[in-house]
Amino acid sequence: MSSADEILDIVDENDHVVSRSARGAAYAQGLRHRCVFVQARDAAGRLFVHRRTDTKLVFPSLHDMFVGGVVGAGESYDDAALREAEEELGVSGLPRPEFLFKFLYDDGAGHSWWSAVYEVLCELPVSPQVEEVAWHDFLPEDEVELRLRDWEWVPDGLAAYERLKAYRSTR
Repeated sequence: MSSADEILDIVDENDHVVSRSARGAAYAQGLRHRCVFVQARDAAGRLFVHRRTDTKLVFPSLHDMFVGGVVGAGESYDDAALREAEEELGVSGLPRPEFLFKFLYDDGAGHSWWSAVYEVLCELPVSPQVEEVAWHDFLPEDEVELRLRDWEWVPDGLAAYERLKAYRSTR
């Protein structure tokens, strides 16, 4: 089964399930669904950053400071966060990511999804999926901040990153 055939829950503005759809159709029709964003740090506190492959359905070839993806039909945010983090980092036995907050991402151009933001400490050697990740590294956060001006980033990841910085500034 291709990723476009994966079945997703379609949700309303309050994150209540209203129907189900194949992922490809949900993207093509701009149907609101659910996603998880997991910020992974290594033992030194550096952020996992990667560039998506050019074959991704959404935002191909762009950089991201989160691992994650869509929540499958009937799947919880928590289960999706662990599954997606382990898949994209290429590890097993990762601790369960810690839920931080949720927000509705909407770019006004047909991309809208409920976004649950998590963080996880990854002390395991990573081996990201070549189908998902074209390049990766763990970078100090100040370097990520510098790269925000130089690299092209996924817009939903940028929105989550800005919200995460604001969230942390209030704690």
